Amino acid sequence: MDLSYFFQQFWDGLQQTTWLEYLAVFAGIASVWYSRKEHILVYPVGLVNTIIYIYLSFKFHLPGEASVNFYYTVMSIYGWYMWMKKDEKQAAVLHITWSDKRMLLYQGLFFLFFYVTIYFSLVFLKENFFEGAIPWADAFASATAFTGMWLMTRKKVESWYWWIATNITSIPLYFTKGLVFTSVYYIVLLFMALWGLIEWKKRANQMHA
Repeated sequence: MDLSYFFQQFWDGLQQTTWLEYLAVFAGIASVWYSRKEHILVYPVGLVNTIIYIYLSFKFHLPGEASVNFYYTVMSIYGWYMWMKKDEKQAAVLHITWSDKRMLLYQGLFFLFFYVTIYFSLVFLKENFFEGAIPWADAFASATAFTGMWLMTRKKVESWYWWIATNITSIPLYFTKGLVFTSVYYIVLLFMALWGLIEWKKRANQMHA
């Protein structure tokens, strides 16, 4: 694939991008911006993004991504509640922290459970309903996203590592499906995730100190 072909695909994809996809992309970028800043608006803004992508994922035969965005929607409501919890002194209960060894083990098991479950589900769906599904890639993007979102609701630094893995996988996945603008969106999210990781590392170290 030469560069001229890539740019032609990119241009064609942008011309086919709907206003709904644009709205979802900009809401997603805003949501990640708020998460980096540890701002509660990460969740209500993120809900706009996830609800739209549930629809788009089914439309473009990405059932794994549809399940991810449904999960995002549920976890956004849960995370919204957790981030707003306060103690008797009206101080936030959750703070940005590193995962301990037990939590790291739970993360690995959490990821493996969802990867295996989603992979074999997609193999079945590919044969019967979604011919365009790519089981291994879709399952990996989904399982890393599931793990990242769970850790984000707990304000764990490691959530950003999982987001980085999700973004790297999603860039070519969406491009091959013709959702070019969304593919570019994940490139933006990748850089924002790296930025978020740096920011949360600083905050966790300050909290530890």
